[in-house]
Amino acid sequence: MTKISIVIPAYNEAENIGPLISEIVHLNLEYPFEIIIVDDASSDNTYANVVSMKQDVQELRIIQHKNTSGQSASIATGIEYATGELIVTMDGDGQNNPADIPNMVAALINSKNTKLCMVAGFRKKRDDSSWRIISSKIANSVRSFFLRDQTPDTGCGLKVFYRSAFIKLPFFDHMHRFLPALIQMRGGEVISLEVSHRARMRGISKYGTLDRLWVGIVDIIGVSWLRLRSKRVEIGRCD
Repeated sequence: MTKISIVIPAYNEAENIGPLISEIVHLNLEYPFEIIIVDDASSDNTYANVVSMKQDVQELRIIQHKNTSGQSASIATGIEYATGELIVTMDGDGQNNPADIPNMVAALINSKNTKLCMVAGFRKKRDDSSWRIISSKIANSVRSFFLRDQTPDTGCGLKVFYRSAFIKLPFFDHMHRFLPALIQMRGGEVISLEVSHRARMRGISKYGTLDRLWVGIVDIIGVSWLRLRSKRVEIGRCD
């Protein structure tokens, strides 16, 4: 039976990580699963709070970076240590709803499209400030124009994909925002499913709008170059 590895990068999410883990455990997933929290050298009690739950949550694993390395590095670390064939990624702030996971997993596993490698979440109705919603729409529009990845919301942390597809991708900082384009570059296919989105209830966001805009422009140029220089590989199956 397919095993699922739920990989959650966390940086200073001490208040959010416990409730999020509890939500996942109570999903009653029909597949065996593990929850991998990657603590990106948090300065709060994120690591300690996860460790305190390990005795009661047998599926829980915790990995801690020595130095703060960013969200993409945390996701890559979690996937490196994952034992499941299927990867679920989600943010550690609780804004992604774990209740969306079963539907996304089913869409990938039950698909008759053998080239389908990823199901990406689409936050059609976001519970965020107007400024964040507008800036996200602009960023997605610019990215879509240059990369033609046909994915309306690559910034959504909730994604389901095969581990085998990820490990073939080139790694770089911020790559998590370009996973659909990178998978397509390797010949895989991606679909988007609408998911719910929740307001951040505790803690503060780790991202600013202007700094994300600048690095986003640089990254789009880089990914465009990668696509230009990469030889497209035709995938027969993705499982």
